[in-house]
Amino acid sequence: MNSVNIKTYEEIKLMRESGRLLAKVFHELDRFVEVGKSTLEINDFVEDIIVNSLKARPASKGQYGYQYVLNSSINEVVCHGVPSEAKKLKNGDIVNIDVTLEKNGFISDSSKMYCLGTVTPLAKRLVDVTYEAMWKGIQTVKPNSTTGDIGNAIQNHVEKYGYTVVRDYCGHGIGREMHEDPQILHYGKPDSGVSLKEGMVFTIEPMINQGSYKTKTKKDGWTVVTRDKKLSAQWEHTILVTSDGFEVLTLRDEERF
Repeated sequence: MNSVNIKTYEEIKLMRESGRLLAKVFHELDRFVEVGKSTLEINDFVEDIIVNSLKARPASKGQYGYQYVLNSSINEVVCHGVPSEAKKLKNGDIVNIDVTLEKNGFISDSSKMYCLGTVTPLAKRLVDVTYEAMWKGIQTVKPNSTTGDIGNAIQNHVEKYGYTVVRDYCGHGIGREMHEDPQILHYGKPDSGVSLKEGMVFTIEPMINQGSYKTKTKKDGWTVVTRDKKLSAQWEHTILVTSDGFEVLTLRDEERF
């Protein structure tokens, strides 16, 4: 618990700005992601927005040796899909676009699912239930609740539909560094794990599979896929623990009610 970084008032202001800018990236993506576009085209479009329009830094580029500004994970790809000119989006695909952005020294992290053309009802249900599950987890966040409460809420929701929660990857604290403490598992027991405190900032980013939760990493060393080749979906937001609940720092316009 000692290693969890509690953000100051000034740091939170900077994280809000980083999150606001990242939400703008997705606003622009909404009109760009379409059938026929390659994932490398999407990557280059996002890099241009972050660097030239928003005067910010794509935080993923160069981290751990990664060369791109986003992950593009299509269909059975769970996470860390590598952009490529050869990978063109097809009618019926579901794709997760995961983007990080650093402004004034602070990083925000968010991802969104896109349904291309006409997707099957089963694929659409997976996407929708995963989004609902992320919000079930977010809504548990408040001081003195726990990371286990988040995971339990997500797990309970998706298992009602026969889906499974990926175990190999989790949410994480975020701030000056992309990956800070605490880890946010998307499964677990209530009242377990780390107790939440005002000023913590972390991601909630459940990866939910149609079939088994088991994954494998492809030979490129990055791309993670479902072992059974069934579909996977993911959504992500960066969350601040406030004095009486939570604030979604990467909230997009269409999510404001």
